[in-house]
Amino acid sequence: MGAINRDCWYLYTLNPPSGAKGRVCGIQEPDQTLEILMTHLDPKIMSIFTQEVCKSGEEATIKSGIDRIIPNAVINEHLFEPCGYSMNGIFKNSENGESLNGSYMTIHITPEAEFSYVSFETNYSQTSYKEIILRVLETFLPGKFVLTFMANKTSVGNGTHGEVERMVALKEWLRLDSQFCRFQNYDLTYAFFTKFPS
Repeated sequence: MGAINRDCWYLYTLNPPSGAKGRVCGIQEPDQTLEILMTHLDPKIMSIFTQEVCKSGEEATIKSGIDRIIPNAVINEHLFEPCGYSMNGIFKNSENGESLNGSYMTIHITPEAEFSYVSFETNYSQTSYKEIILRVLETFLPGKFVLTFMANKTSVGNGTHGEVERMVALKEWLRLDSQFCRFQNYDLTYAFFTKFPS
């Protein structure tokens, strides 16, 4: 998705076969995924994910603010030698005690200046993802990023499609492209943002 002459995102889909009596097989419980793929990242922030600056994954998690993107995650992280970072976070319960079993966030970081890259993904259920998106962007300060949101018809996050469409700009990032796709069981919104010219 997106223009073929700049950053784009590839999507592969599979529609499950129809079940008996014409019902659609597959996940019918609420399901959603937010993904933010970032490049041209701030070198000072990226230096946190080197063993010259941090001695452990936990130190990098706290120093970078990853632990504050979606609070209350049980995080398992790893800082690679000599650089690089990966984390998986799971959520057991929300602040109001609602069970979040199966909810996760994951981040993978390649900090080298020549090809810096961060991927963020979560299926954490929200009616609005704007605050999470802003926390991710403020944590990593990308030069540009691709944002995708996919949700099935029963997700409380379905309003996010319209929310992303209204995001012409997010602080210093300007949206250059936006697309919406409707599939058999899911809807998808794709958007490409870059920092305002300085």
